[in-house]
Amino acid sequence: MTTYETIYILRPDMGEESVDQAIAKYQNLLKEQGAENIEVQHRGKRRLAYEIRKFREGVYIQMNYEAAGPAVAVMERGMRLGDDVIRYLTVKPEEAAPAEEEAAI
Repeated sequence: MTTYETIYILRPDMGEESVDQAIAKYQNLLKEQGAENIEVQHRGKRRLAYEIRKFREGVYIQMNYEAAGPAVAVMERGMRLGDDVIRYLTVKPEEAAPAEEEAAI
């Protein structure tokens, strides 16, 4: 299992209940694919740097989890096909180097 971080932006015109349903939908997709340690942070509505699909704002959601590569692909496919997500990005965070290695350099 590899650690991943996914940040996605939901449409700003969605109600609070719809936002919660969308978060649960993508969490369940990951759980079905065997993901573990799923942490969700609701970052709230923020102004976008540039217009995306004629939206100037978006609801930011961050998920940290451990999963296999195919599980991430299934979730991203769901985001791409759904109309509630306007942008998403998944990254594999770098592991922090131990302090001993940094001191030796």
